[in-house]
Amino acid sequence: MTQPLHEPSPRPEPVETDLVEAYEPDQPYESFDLEDRQALRRVPGLATELEDVTEVEYRQLRLERVVLVGVWTSGTVTDAENSLTELARLAETAGSEVLEGVMQRRDRPDPATYLGSGKAKEVRDIVVSTGADTVVCDGELSPGQLRKLEEIVKVKVIDRTALILDIFAQHARSREGKAQVELAQLQYMLPRLRGWGESMSRQAGGRVAGGGGIGTRGPGETKIETDRRRINTKIAKLRRQLGELGATRAVQRQERVRNEVPSVVLAGYTNAGKSSLLNRLTDAGVLVEDALFATLDPTVRRSQTPDGREYTLADTVGFVRHLPHQLVEAFRSTLEEVADSDLILHVVDGSDADPEGQISAVREVLGQIDALHVPELLVVNKIDAADPDTLTRLRGLAPDAVFVSARTGRGIDQLAAAVEARLPRPAVEVHVLVPYERGDLVSRVHATGEVLAEEHTGDGTLLTARVSGDLAGALSAYAAG
Repeated sequence: MTQPLHEPSPRPEPVETDLVEAYEPDQPYESFDLEDRQALRRVPGLATELEDVTEVEYRQLRLERVVLVGVWTSGTVTDAENSLTELARLAETAGSEVLEGVMQRRDRPDPATYLGSGKAKEVRDIVVSTGADTVVCDGELSPGQLRKLEEIVKVKVIDRTALILDIFAQHARSREGKAQVELAQLQYMLPRLRGWGESMSRQAGGRVAGGGGIGTRGPGETKIETDRRRINTKIAKLRRQLGELGATRAVQRQERVRNEVPSVVLAGYTNAGKSSLLNRLTDAGVLVEDALFATLDPTVRRSQTPDGREYTLADTVGFVRHLPHQLVEAFRSTLEEVADSDLILHVVDGSDADPEGQISAVREVLGQIDALHVPELLVVNKIDAADPDTLTRLRGLAPDAVFVSARTGRGIDQLAAAVEARLPRPAVEVHVLVPYERGDLVSRVHATGEVLAEEHTGDGTLLTARVSGDLAGALSAYAAG
Protein backbone atom coordinates (compact mmCIF):
# COMPACT_ATOMS: atom_id res chain seq x y z
CA MET A 1 0.00 0.00 0.00
CA THR A 2 1.52 3.29 -1.08
CA GLN A 3 0.92 6.53 0.77
CA PRO A 4 -1.15 8.96 -1.39
CA LEU A 5 0.78 11.55 -3.34
CA HIS A 6 0.08 15.19 -2.57
CA GLU A 7 -1.39 17.54 -5.20
CA PRO A 8 0.92 19.87 -7.15
CA SER A 9 1.52 23.23 -5.54
CA PRO A 10 3.35 26.34 -6.74
CA ARG A 11 5.65 26.35 -3.68
CA PRO A 12 5.85 22.96 -1.96
CA GLU A 13 5.94 23.17 1.82
CA PRO A 14 7.47 20.67 4.29
CA VAL A 15 5.15 17.69 4.63
CA GLU A 16 3.70 17.41 8.15
CA THR A 17 1.98 14.05 7.71
CA ASP A 18 1.97 11.86 10.84
CA LEU A 19 3.97 8.67 10.68
CA VAL A 20 2.11 5.49 9.84
CA GLU A 21 1.27 3.73 13.10
CA ALA A 22 2.94 0.50 12.04
CA TYR A 23 6.34 2.18 11.95
CA GLU A 24 7.38 2.16 15.59
CA PRO A 25 11.05 3.10 16.12
CA ASP A 26 11.90 0.12 18.29
CA GLN A 27 9.89 -2.46 16.42
CA PRO A 28 12.10 -5.22 14.93
CA TYR A 29 12.41 -5.38 11.18
CA GLU A 30 10.95 -8.88 10.88
CA SER A 31 7.59 -7.82 12.37
CA PHE A 32 6.62 -5.49 9.50
CA ASP A 33 3.90 -6.92 7.29
CA LEU A 34 4.28 -7.16 3.54
CA GLU A 35 2.22 -4.07 2.72
CA ASP A 36 4.29 -1.85 5.01
CA ARG A 37 7.55 -3.24 3.70
CA GLN A 38 6.57 -2.63 0.08
CA ALA A 39 5.15 0.85 0.56
CA LEU A 40 6.86 4.12 -0.15
CA ARG A 41 6.30 6.41 2.81
CA ARG A 42 6.73 10.15 3.06
CA VAL A 43 9.27 11.46 5.57
CA PRO A 44 7.80 14.54 7.26
CA GLY A 45 9.60 17.83 7.84
CA LEU A 46 12.58 17.21 5.56
CA ALA A 47 12.92 20.74 4.25
CA THR A 48 15.52 22.36 6.50
CA GLU A 49 15.60 25.87 5.04
CA LEU A 50 17.67 28.11 7.30
CA GLU A 51 16.01 31.29 8.53
CA ASP A 52 19.22 33.26 9.05
CA VAL A 53 20.58 34.35 5.67
CA THR A 54 24.09 34.71 7.11
CA GLU A 55 24.22 30.94 7.48
CA VAL A 56 23.92 30.40 3.76
CA GLU A 57 25.55 33.48 2.29
CA TYR A 58 28.32 31.37 0.75
CA ARG A 59 25.82 29.96 -1.72
CA GLN A 60 25.94 31.87 -4.97
CA LEU A 61 23.18 30.23 -6.98
CA ARG A 62 20.65 27.48 -6.29
CA LEU A 63 19.88 25.63 -9.47
CA GLU A 64 18.12 22.40 -8.58
CA ARG A 65 14.83 21.27 -7.07
CA VAL A 66 15.26 17.77 -5.72
CA VAL A 67 13.31 14.77 -4.47
CA LEU A 68 15.11 12.52 -1.99
CA VAL A 69 14.76 8.74 -2.08
CA GLY A 70 15.99 6.29 0.54
CA VAL A 71 15.94 2.52 0.93
CA TRP A 72 15.62 1.42 4.55
CA THR A 73 17.26 -1.98 4.99
CA SER A 74 18.10 -2.13 8.72
CA GLY A 75 17.76 -0.28 12.01
CA THR A 76 14.81 1.64 13.36
CA VAL A 77 12.55 4.12 11.61
CA THR A 78 14.34 6.89 13.54
CA ASP A 79 17.69 5.80 12.13
CA ALA A 80 16.30 5.80 8.59
CA GLU A 81 14.68 9.22 8.97
CA ASN A 82 17.87 10.69 10.48
CA SER A 83 19.79 9.45 7.45
CA LEU A 84 17.32 11.02 5.01
CA THR A 85 17.24 14.25 7.02
CA GLU A 86 21.02 14.40 6.80
CA LEU A 87 20.75 13.85 3.04
CA ALA A 88 18.39 16.84 2.92
CA ARG A 89 21.01 18.99 4.68
CA LEU A 90 23.65 17.79 2.26
CA ALA A 91 21.42 18.66 -0.71
CA GLU A 92 20.74 22.14 0.64
CA THR A 93 24.42 22.68 1.41
CA ALA A 94 25.05 21.93 -2.27
CA GLY A 95 22.56 24.70 -3.13
CA SER A 96 19.46 22.65 -3.93
CA GLU A 97 15.86 23.06 -2.81
CA VAL A 98 14.41 19.92 -1.20
CA LEU A 99 10.82 19.42 -2.32
CA GLU A 100 10.00 15.94 -1.07
CA GLY A 101 11.49 12.87 0.58
CA VAL A 102 10.30 9.27 0.38
CA MET A 103 11.59 6.06 1.86
CA GLN A 104 10.96 2.39 1.12
CA ARG A 105 11.54 -0.62 3.33
CA ARG A 106 13.34 -3.50 1.59
CA ASP A 107 15.64 -6.38 2.49
CA ARG A 108 18.23 -4.86 0.15
CA PRO A 109 18.26 -2.26 -2.65
CA ASP A 110 16.97 -3.53 -5.98
CA PRO A 111 20.00 -4.47 -8.12
CA ALA A 112 18.43 -3.00 -11.27
CA THR A 113 16.71 0.24 -10.20
CA TYR A 114 17.60 0.66 -6.48
CA LEU A 115 13.87 0.94 -5.61
CA GLY A 116 12.26 -1.57 -7.91
CA SER A 117 10.58 -0.64 -11.18
CA GLY A 118 7.12 -0.12 -9.67
CA LYS A 119 8.32 2.19 -6.92
CA ALA A 120 10.55 4.02 -9.39
CA LYS A 121 7.40 4.85 -11.40
CA GLU A 122 5.81 6.20 -8.23
CA VAL A 123 8.86 8.41 -7.75
CA ARG A 124 8.36 9.57 -11.33
CA ASP A 125 4.81 10.65 -10.36
CA ILE A 126 6.21 12.61 -7.39
CA VAL A 127 8.76 14.27 -9.67
CA VAL A 128 5.97 15.35 -12.03
CA SER A 129 3.71 16.61 -9.21
CA THR A 130 6.44 18.64 -7.48
CA GLY A 131 8.23 19.94 -10.58
CA ALA A 132 11.55 18.49 -9.46
CA ASP A 133 14.49 18.28 -11.83
CA THR A 134 16.73 15.93 -9.83
CA VAL A 135 16.35 12.76 -7.75
CA VAL A 136 18.92 12.17 -5.00
CA CYS A 137 19.32 8.63 -3.67
CA ASP A 138 20.54 7.96 -0.13
CA GLY A 139 23.19 5.42 -1.10
CA GLU A 140 25.83 4.76 -3.74
CA LEU A 141 24.27 3.59 -6.99
CA SER A 142 25.98 1.30 -9.46
CA PRO A 143 26.34 2.61 -13.03
CA GLY A 144 23.54 0.28 -14.11
CA GLN A 145 21.17 1.41 -11.36
CA LEU A 146 21.88 5.04 -12.18
CA ARG A 147 21.15 4.60 -15.88
CA LYS A 148 18.02 2.49 -15.36
CA LEU A 149 16.52 4.81 -12.74
CA GLU A 150 17.07 7.84 -14.97
CA GLU A 151 15.28 6.07 -17.81
CA ILE A 152 12.22 5.67 -15.57
CA VAL A 153 12.06 8.99 -13.69
CA LYS A 154 13.10 11.02 -16.78
CA VAL A 155 15.21 13.50 -14.78
CA LYS A 156 18.79 13.58 -13.54
CA VAL A 157 19.59 11.05 -10.79
CA ILE A 158 22.56 11.39 -8.45
CA ASP A 159 23.55 9.39 -5.40
CA ARG A 160 24.86 10.35 -1.97
CA THR A 161 28.48 9.98 -3.07
CA ALA A 162 28.12 12.37 -6.01
CA LEU A 163 26.35 14.88 -3.77
CA ILE A 164 29.15 14.87 -1.18
CA LEU A 165 31.76 15.17 -3.92
CA ASP A 166 29.91 18.19 -5.31
CA ILE A 167 29.92 19.88 -1.88
CA PHE A 168 33.64 19.22 -1.50
CA ALA A 169 34.26 20.71 -4.94
CA GLN A 170 32.40 23.89 -3.93
CA HIS A 171 34.35 24.31 -0.68
CA ALA A 172 37.90 23.41 -1.70
CA ARG A 173 40.16 26.46 -1.66
CA SER A 174 43.80 25.39 -1.47
CA ARG A 175 45.77 23.81 -4.30
CA GLU A 176 45.95 20.53 -2.39
CA GLY A 177 42.26 20.56 -1.49
CA LYS A 178 41.21 21.17 -5.09
CA ALA A 179 43.50 18.39 -6.35
CA GLN A 180 42.16 15.95 -3.75
CA VAL A 181 38.54 16.66 -4.65
CA GLU A 182 39.21 16.46 -8.40
CA LEU A 183 40.93 13.10 -7.95
CA ALA A 184 37.96 11.76 -5.98
CA GLN A 185 35.51 13.01 -8.61
CA LEU A 186 37.44 11.43 -11.48
CA GLN A 187 37.70 8.10 -9.64
CA TYR A 188 33.94 8.18 -9.10
CA MET A 189 33.22 9.23 -12.70
CA LEU A 190 35.46 6.69 -14.45
CA PRO A 191 33.19 3.62 -14.20
CA ARG A 192 30.10 5.76 -14.86
CA LEU A 193 31.01 7.15 -18.29
CA ARG A 194 28.13 6.65 -20.66
CA GLY A 195 26.43 8.11 -23.70
CA TRP A 196 23.85 7.54 -26.37
CA GLY A 197 23.75 7.26 -30.14
CA GLU A 198 26.13 8.40 -32.81
CA SER A 199 27.57 11.26 -30.74
CA MET A 200 29.48 8.72 -28.67
CA SER A 201 31.22 6.98 -31.58
CA ARG A 202 34.02 8.06 -33.86
CA GLN A 203 34.49 4.64 -35.45
CA ALA A 204 33.43 4.57 -39.07
CA GLY A 205 35.50 1.90 -40.78
CA GLY A 206 34.22 -0.19 -43.72
CA ARG A 207 30.66 0.18 -44.91
CA VAL A 208 29.25 2.34 -42.19
CA ALA A 209 25.64 3.35 -41.89
CA GLY A 210 24.81 5.71 -44.73
CA GLY A 211 27.60 4.33 -46.94
CA GLY A 212 30.28 6.78 -45.86
CA GLY A 213 33.19 4.49 -46.75
CA ILE A 214 36.61 6.00 -47.46
CA GLY A 215 37.16 9.37 -45.84
CA THR A 216 34.69 8.77 -43.04
CA ARG A 217 36.76 6.30 -41.03
CA GLY A 218 37.36 7.45 -37.47
CA PRO A 219 40.56 7.14 -35.46
CA GLY A 220 39.53 3.69 -34.25
CA GLU A 221 38.56 4.88 -30.79
CA THR A 222 35.08 5.72 -29.51
CA LYS A 223 34.49 8.94 -27.62
CA ILE A 224 33.86 7.04 -24.40
CA GLU A 225 37.24 5.32 -24.77
CA THR A 226 38.90 8.68 -25.39
CA ASP A 227 37.26 10.13 -22.29
CA ARG A 228 38.31 7.12 -20.23
CA ARG A 229 41.92 7.47 -21.40
CA ARG A 230 41.97 11.18 -20.63
CA ILE A 231 40.55 10.60 -17.16
CA ASN A 232 43.18 7.95 -16.40
CA THR A 233 45.90 10.35 -17.56
CA LYS A 234 44.51 13.12 -15.34
CA ILE A 235 44.24 10.75 -12.35
CA ALA A 236 47.90 9.80 -12.73
CA LYS A 237 48.89 13.49 -12.91
CA LEU A 238 46.87 14.38 -9.80
CA ARG A 239 48.37 11.49 -7.84
CA ARG A 240 51.87 12.72 -8.68
CA GLN A 241 50.92 16.24 -7.67
CA LEU A 242 49.41 15.06 -4.37
CA GLY A 243 52.47 12.91 -3.74
CA GLU A 244 54.66 16.01 -3.96
CA LEU A 245 52.37 18.00 -1.66
CA GLY A 246 52.21 15.05 0.74
CA ALA A 247 56.00 14.96 0.89
CA THR A 248 56.02 18.63 1.93
CA ARG A 249 53.47 17.90 4.65
CA ALA A 250 55.58 14.95 5.85
CA VAL A 251 58.65 17.20 6.16
CA GLN A 252 56.64 19.63 8.27
CA ARG A 253 55.51 16.77 10.54
CA GLN A 254 59.09 15.50 10.87
CA GLU A 255 60.21 19.00 11.90
CA ARG A 256 57.60 19.05 14.66
CA VAL A 257 58.70 15.60 15.82
CA ARG A 258 62.37 16.65 15.77
CA ASN A 259 61.54 19.63 17.95
CA GLU A 260 59.53 17.39 20.30
CA VAL A 261 56.36 19.44 19.78
CA PRO A 262 53.29 17.31 20.65
CA SER A 263 50.54 17.19 18.03
CA VAL A 264 46.81 17.38 18.77
CA VAL A 265 44.18 16.93 16.04
CA LEU A 266 40.52 17.95 16.00
CA ALA A 267 38.52 15.21 14.30
CA GLY A 268 34.81 14.59 14.19
CA TYR A 269 31.56 14.74 12.31
CA THR A 270 30.96 17.54 9.87
CA ASN A 271 29.49 20.69 11.45
CA ALA A 272 30.30 19.46 14.98
CA GLY A 273 32.11 22.73 15.75
CA LYS A 274 35.77 21.78 15.26
CA SER A 275 36.76 25.13 13.71
CA SER A 276 34.99 27.02 16.50
CA LEU A 277 36.96 25.02 19.08
CA LEU A 278 40.20 25.73 17.19
CA ASN A 279 39.43 29.45 17.37
CA ARG A 280 38.65 29.22 21.09
CA LEU A 281 41.85 27.35 21.91
CA THR A 282 44.27 29.21 19.63
CA ASP A 283 42.63 32.45 18.37
CA ALA A 284 43.22 31.04 14.87
CA GLY A 285 40.51 33.12 13.23
CA VAL A 286 39.53 30.38 10.76
CA LEU A 287 36.22 30.39 8.87
CA VAL A 288 33.26 29.21 10.91
CA GLU A 289 29.93 28.48 9.20
CA ASP A 290 26.79 26.62 10.18
CA ALA A 291 27.22 24.42 7.11
CA LEU A 292 28.31 20.91 6.29
CA PHE A 293 31.95 20.59 5.17
CA ALA A 294 32.78 24.29 5.69
CA THR A 295 36.37 23.19 6.38
CA LEU A 296 38.26 21.13 3.80
CA ASP A 297 41.78 22.56 4.04
CA PRO A 298 43.54 21.62 7.28
CA THR A 299 44.67 24.46 9.55
CA VAL A 300 47.56 23.96 12.00
CA ARG A 301 48.14 26.43 14.84
CA ARG A 302 50.38 26.48 17.91
CA SER A 303 48.86 26.56 21.35
CA GLN A 304 49.99 26.19 24.96
CA THR A 305 48.87 24.05 27.85
CA PRO A 306 48.06 25.85 31.12
CA ASP A 307 51.54 24.85 32.41
CA GLY A 308 53.20 26.53 29.39
CA ARG A 309 54.07 23.57 27.15
CA GLU A 310 53.65 24.20 23.42
CA TYR A 311 51.72 21.88 21.12
CA THR A 312 50.24 22.05 17.63
CA LEU A 313 46.48 21.89 17.11
CA ALA A 314 45.18 20.90 13.67
CA ASP A 315 41.67 21.25 12.28
CA THR A 316 40.71 18.56 9.75
CA VAL A 317 37.97 17.81 7.27
CA GLY A 318 34.74 16.62 8.85
CA PHE A 319 33.46 13.08 8.48
CA VAL A 320 29.97 11.90 7.62
CA ARG A 321 28.04 8.64 7.51
CA HIS A 322 29.04 6.57 4.48
CA LEU A 323 31.90 8.93 3.60
CA PRO A 324 32.79 8.00 0.01
CA HIS A 325 35.85 5.77 -0.14
CA GLN A 326 37.14 7.90 -3.02
CA LEU A 327 37.35 10.85 -0.64
CA VAL A 328 39.09 8.85 2.08
CA GLU A 329 41.68 7.75 -0.46
CA ALA A 330 42.10 11.21 -2.03
CA PHE A 331 42.40 12.94 1.36
CA ARG A 332 44.74 10.28 2.78
CA SER A 333 47.77 12.61 2.86
CA THR A 334 45.73 15.18 4.81
CA LEU A 335 44.23 12.58 7.13
CA GLU A 336 47.70 11.32 7.97
CA GLU A 337 47.80 14.31 10.33
CA VAL A 338 45.28 12.37 12.42
CA ALA A 339 47.12 9.04 12.37
CA ASP A 340 50.47 10.67 13.27
CA SER A 341 49.15 12.82 16.12
CA ASP A 342 49.70 12.36 19.86
CA LEU A 343 46.07 13.01 20.79
CA ILE A 344 42.74 13.12 18.91
CA LEU A 345 40.09 15.50 20.17
CA HIS A 346 37.01 13.70 18.87
CA VAL A 347 34.40 16.46 18.63
CA VAL A 348 30.73 15.45 18.84
CA ASP A 349 27.69 17.65 18.23
CA GLY A 350 25.73 17.30 21.46
CA SER A 351 22.69 19.00 19.89
CA ASP A 352 22.41 16.41 17.09
CA ALA A 353 19.51 13.99 17.05
CA ASP A 354 21.88 10.98 16.93
CA PRO A 355 25.27 11.80 18.51
CA GLU A 356 26.01 8.12 19.06
CA GLY A 357 25.66 7.57 15.31
CA GLN A 358 28.14 10.40 14.73
CA ILE A 359 30.66 8.79 17.09
CA SER A 360 30.32 5.44 15.34
CA ALA A 361 30.71 6.97 11.85
CA VAL A 362 33.84 8.92 12.87
CA ARG A 363 35.48 5.88 14.46
CA GLU A 364 34.77 3.89 11.31
CA VAL A 365 36.74 6.43 9.25
CA LEU A 366 39.51 6.53 11.88
CA GLY A 367 39.82 2.79 11.38
CA GLN A 368 40.13 3.25 7.61
CA ILE A 369 43.10 5.60 8.07
CA ASP A 370 44.79 3.44 10.75
CA ALA A 371 44.27 6.01 13.51
CA LEU A 372 42.53 3.92 16.16
CA HIS A 373 45.82 3.49 18.05
CA VAL A 374 46.03 7.23 18.80
CA PRO A 375 44.70 8.26 22.26
CA GLU A 376 41.25 9.82 21.95
CA LEU A 377 39.50 12.43 24.09
CA LEU A 378 35.77 12.76 23.41
CA VAL A 379 34.66 16.41 23.36
CA VAL A 380 30.89 16.98 23.36
CA ASN A 381 30.29 20.43 21.85
CA LYS A 382 27.21 22.68 21.60
CA ILE A 383 25.99 21.81 25.09
CA ASP A 384 24.23 25.19 25.21
CA ALA A 385 21.84 23.90 22.51
CA ALA A 386 21.72 20.21 23.52
CA ASP A 387 18.87 18.30 25.14
CA PRO A 388 19.68 17.52 28.82
CA ASP A 389 18.60 13.90 28.37
CA THR A 390 21.04 13.52 25.47
CA LEU A 391 23.89 14.92 27.57
CA THR A 392 23.04 12.54 30.42
CA ARG A 393 23.09 9.64 27.98
CA LEU A 394 26.47 10.71 26.60
CA ARG A 395 27.94 11.06 30.11
CA GLY A 396 26.96 7.46 30.73
CA LEU A 397 28.45 6.39 27.40
CA ALA A 398 31.76 8.25 27.88
CA PRO A 399 32.44 9.16 31.55
CA ASP A 400 35.82 10.73 30.63
CA ALA A 401 34.35 13.04 27.96
CA VAL A 402 34.63 16.81 28.25
CA PHE A 403 31.44 18.84 27.71
CA VAL A 404 31.91 22.30 26.18
CA SER A 405 30.29 25.09 24.22
CA ALA A 406 32.64 26.71 21.74
CA ARG A 407 30.08 29.48 21.21
CA THR A 408 29.80 30.57 24.85
CA GLY A 409 33.19 29.37 26.11
CA ARG A 410 31.70 27.09 28.72
CA GLY A 411 33.95 24.14 29.56
CA ILE A 412 36.96 25.43 27.55
CA ASP A 413 39.16 25.65 30.68
CA GLN A 414 38.32 22.03 31.54
CA LEU A 415 39.17 21.02 27.97
CA ALA A 416 42.56 22.78 28.14
CA ALA A 417 43.31 20.99 31.42
CA ALA A 418 42.30 17.64 29.93
CA VAL A 419 44.60 18.21 26.93
CA GLU A 420 47.47 19.08 29.30
CA ALA A 421 46.91 15.89 31.29
CA ARG A 422 46.83 13.65 28.21
CA LEU A 423 49.74 15.02 26.22
CA PRO A 424 52.92 12.94 26.39
CA ARG A 425 55.33 14.33 28.96
CA PRO A 426 59.09 14.75 28.44
CA ALA A 427 61.04 11.72 29.63
CA VAL A 428 64.31 13.07 31.13
CA GLU A 429 64.53 15.05 34.37
CA VAL A 430 67.43 17.52 34.57
CA HIS A 431 68.84 19.84 37.25
CA VAL A 432 70.99 22.47 35.53
CA LEU A 433 72.50 25.93 36.01
CA VAL A 434 72.24 27.67 32.64
CA PRO A 435 74.34 30.83 32.15
CA TYR A 436 72.41 33.92 31.14
CA GLU A 437 74.09 34.06 27.73
CA ARG A 438 72.38 30.73 26.91
CA GLY A 439 68.87 32.06 27.29
CA ASP A 440 67.95 30.16 24.13
CA LEU A 441 68.21 26.88 26.08
CA VAL A 442 66.00 28.23 28.86
CA SER A 443 63.46 29.29 26.22
CA ARG A 444 63.49 25.78 24.71
CA VAL A 445 62.91 24.24 28.13
CA HIS A 446 59.86 26.47 28.64
CA ALA A 447 58.54 25.80 25.12
CA THR A 448 58.95 22.04 24.89
CA GLY A 449 59.67 20.82 28.42
CA GLU A 450 57.99 20.84 31.79
CA VAL A 451 59.55 23.25 34.29
CA LEU A 452 59.41 21.88 37.83
CA ALA A 453 61.42 24.62 39.53
CA GLU A 454 63.21 27.79 38.41
CA GLU A 455 65.48 30.21 40.26
CA HIS A 456 67.55 33.14 39.02
CA THR A 457 70.99 33.28 40.65
CA GLY A 458 74.08 35.38 40.20
CA ASP A 459 75.61 32.75 37.91
CA GLY A 460 72.59 31.96 35.76
CA THR A 461 69.17 30.30 35.74
CA LEU A 462 68.83 27.26 38.03
CA LEU A 463 66.34 24.87 36.49
CA THR A 464 64.75 21.59 37.47
CA ALA A 465 62.72 20.33 34.53
CA ARG A 466 61.62 17.38 32.46
CA VAL A 467 62.82 17.60 28.85
CA SER A 468 63.31 15.50 25.73
CA GLY A 469 66.43 13.41 25.21
CA ASP A 470 67.87 15.82 22.62
CA LEU A 471 67.43 18.83 24.88
CA ALA A 472 68.82 16.92 27.85
CA GLY A 473 71.98 16.32 25.82
CA ALA A 474 72.30 20.02 25.04
CA LEU A 475 71.87 20.87 28.74
CA SER A 476 74.26 18.19 30.03
CA ALA A 477 77.23 20.63 30.05
CA TYR A 478 75.44 22.78 32.63
CA ALA A 479 74.47 20.08 35.12
CA ALA A 480 74.22 21.46 38.67
CA GLY A 481 75.53 19.59 41.67
